[in-house]
Amino acid sequence: MQTTLDCIPCLIRQTLEAARFVSKDEELHRQIMKDILGAASLLDFKQSPPAFAQQIHRRIKAATGNEDPYDQAKKTFNVLARDLLPEIRGKIADADKPFELALKVAVAGNVIDFGINGNITESDVRKAVGEIIKSPIEGNIAELQQAVQDHQRILYLADNAGEIVFDRLLLEQLPLQRVTLAVRGKPILNDATRKDAEFAGIDKLVKVIDNGSDAPGTILSDCSAEFLEYFENADLIIAKGQGNFETLSNCRKNIFFLMKVKCEVIANRTGFPVGTHLMLKTTTKGEHEEV
Repeated sequence: MQTTLDCIPCLIRQTLEAARFVSKDEELHRQIMKDILGAASLLDFKQSPPAFAQQIHRRIKAATGNEDPYDQAKKTFNVLARDLLPEIRGKIADADKPFELALKVAVAGNVIDFGINGNITESDVRKAVGEIIKSPIEGNIAELQQAVQDHQRILYLADNAGEIVFDRLLLEQLPLQRVTLAVRGKPILNDATRKDAEFAGIDKLVKVIDNGSDAPGTILSDCSAEFLEYFENADLIIAKGQGNFETLSNCRKNIFFLMKVKCEVIANRTGFPVGTHLMLKTTTKGEHEEV
């Protein structure tokens, strides 16, 4: 997916939020904004939005000397999600359709996204989980459930910290011996890395790899050879979040995207309004279709 003109205000907002998140120094904020505005003037619109977001956060890290500015935020939301697990796991165990409820909770966790909302709170997460349990999700869940049974090499692409703890509930509904989970290769925003997967105990359930990249999505040209081998060999991919959708929606693979629609650009692209909890599948031609 290419960057649109409407992506630019969001990326600039993200820059300012990130600068303020990592430092209280207003002069540093001005320096970072001038740097990014200059870079934006040279933006290649053929690239995906996460490609420019990658540039933004590399420059912020260089300016602050902090390689993981969101480390404490990730820890906070990991702990919050972990504390909610026993109650939610009990509801899944008692549910008529446990796979569907586990999937809903995994999608609800996608609200923990500092790229879209740098002011997300713990109460926002609790509200999102509570609401989605009672609400429908757009998409044919039975088709994903059948695909899980039919395919042997399943690659699960994680998105954010905190969210990855909720992903464990969906993973527990999958044939674990056939699943590999991939996280980001280096810190970027509050995206999940191997450390977060280990906090969630996912490394005890399935094989965990990283993609070798610090982009808030999956830019295949920026990923490691190990990850690309798993990606190419996978016959089913479950991809969490908008960043993965933005970077992989034109990919000729069997991909189910699980996400919350968070902006008008994605709403226009998918045909679903902002706020929708959504499952979307790619076709073999690299185009998405409603499932």
